[in-house]
Amino acid sequence: MDGVYDRRAPKRDITLSLDEDILQRAQSLPGDLSERVEKMLADEVAKADRERRLDDVIDAWNRFDEKHGSFADQHVDDIL
Repeated sequence: MDGVYDRRAPKRDITLSLDEDILQRAQSLPGDLSERVEKMLADEVAKADRERRLDDVIDAWNRFDEKHGSFADQHVDDIL
């Protein structure tokens, strides 16, 4: 596994419907279109994973605060 996905995994042909104009513009760029699309998808997956982990951490802190009180409130007198 290399980062977000296993780069050694087999490739699979799929069918996509893309706007003709953007497809023509993308095809005129240097490099392989499939590799660029794969990288963009990997970036989106990584972003979604980070957001999900952040949401999990926020939920955990909120549960902690509900159960034990705010960590910051316990130390507010030390900074004022």
